[in-house]
Amino acid sequence: MLATRKRILWVDDEIDLLKPHLLFLQQRGYEVDAILNGDDALALMRTNPYDLVLLDEQMPGRSGLEVLETLRRENSHARIVMVTKSEDDRTLAEAVGRQVEAYLVKPASPRQVLSVVTQLLEGAALQQQQAAQDFAARFPGLSRRRDEARDHRAFAELYAELVEWHVRLTEARESGLLETVNALMIELRRDFGQWMRTKYPLWMRDPKADRPDLSVDVVPKHLVPLLGEEPVLFVILDCMRLDQWRMLAPLIAEMFDVDEQLYYSILPTATPFARNAIFSGRFPAQIAAKRPGWWSMADEEASLNAFEDELLREHLQRLTGREIPVHYEKIFTDRGGEELMARVKQALTVPRSVIALVFNFVDILTHGRSESAILLEVARDETALRTLTRNWFARSAAHAILAEAAAAGVRVLFTTDHGSIYCQRPATVFARKDATSNLRYKFGGDLRAEDPNTAFATNSEVDLRFPPGRLGTTYLIALDDCFFVYPTKLREYQARYRRSFLHGGISPEEMILAVATLTPRPR
Repeated sequence: MLATRKRILWVDDEIDLLKPHLLFLQQRGYEVDAILNGDDALALMRTNPYDLVLLDEQMPGRSGLEVLETLRRENSHARIVMVTKSEDDRTLAEAVGRQVEAYLVKPASPRQVLSVVTQLLEGAALQQQQAAQDFAARFPGLSRRRDEARDHRAFAELYAELVEWHVRLTEARESGLLETVNALMIELRRDFGQWMRTKYPLWMRDPKADRPDLSVDVVPKHLVPLLGEEPVLFVILDCMRLDQWRMLAPLIAEMFDVDEQLYYSILPTATPFARNAIFSGRFPAQIAAKRPGWWSMADEEASLNAFEDELLREHLQRLTGREIPVHYEKIFTDRGGEELMARVKQALTVPRSVIALVFNFVDILTHGRSESAILLEVARDETALRTLTRNWFARSAAHAILAEAAAAGVRVLFTTDHGSIYCQRPATVFARKDATSNLRYKFGGDLRAEDPNTAFATNSEVDLRFPPGRLGTTYLIALDDCFFVYPTKLREYQARYRRSFLHGGISPEEMILAVATLTPRPR
């Protein structure tokens, strides 16, 4: 039955009573050795490799916990199942604290033992097999859904399912089927881009158009319903793709009940536009009409996002008719995490308030990756990027603050402003010197793409809900996985930015985002 016979050592002073269990495991293809005491078991394990040890907790001489302690010192990688007659919580806690793989309480049936053994020794292979079978059964439906996608709901649902498959098949190490998912994603990205060229201007021009929730809808539709007597935590993790969110969600679900929904970023999918739209509830033209001086530096991201706290306060007052206390912080590094935690704890004591925190680690990572050989290596592709994001988050100030909020019973709105895309194709553009420098979107006079299929182009600021520009301004936004290069710097840009994670353009990875309401679990 098994490709390789796995070896099990069962240590129990009543081993004669367990013969039916031993025979049951042997009949399932396992090689099982049985021994009566801990000293002999330790001697045997020093000379024989075992895939799993079933260890009785109560034995004459050395107890199971004493054997476990010695074994952990001598072989920290040994996989151990503790078997005991005791249901005492203290015994369970001690065994788990010493990193046993599982815990069985006597009398356990042969079937119960087999279930634990199979999960530990064959689980990964069975998950891989099941993932492959499930994807093969689902593939015709995925292909059909891609062919039939015609509205924002269908595109968002299909993209979300492909992200799930990419994460699941990666964890199952199904590299062959991952290529199929990648091929579907390429086709989806192409269809999505062409569809957005028509639909986005319609959403901007027609208030009655059937459009998805956009950046401007996040606060009224998701944050305001949480407002009440208790404070609310509003967390934005800058530049977080949907697949990165799906890696963080299990960590968050340990503390909160998670209600995930999807929304679309406005264009361009970059911080000055998308995050300002979240905080203000307004499109760029509306912000510029109220604050014309803010728009004079449209190529300087940091300057354009210098007023987020003010925008949020005005937005909340406009929506609720009252002044909402807002504590706002933008966090670029986890240095000073203790001071940040102290400030957040203090802010959480203010009733009816909103604590808005913007964490920039992921955005800094994606930007810095193009400049650092080390970052390029550790975040070499989508899979590596989301793993790195998860590892950071698990030890971050963001996670610690969420834990504090959960302990205090504070509800949280957790989201992002835009995602990023792994760019591989340079797209040549012709522009004057006044064009903006961004690689996924450009504004300027006499601006055009050499291949029109690589970009959404418009001469009307209304198509983007932008303020009026100079006469003759063209707006160019990259499609698919393209990044803009100039003919004079073609080789330099190709070498520097190919296989970079960029944002600002039109793709599901940049536009279709998670917004999650987090409700603390009862303690």
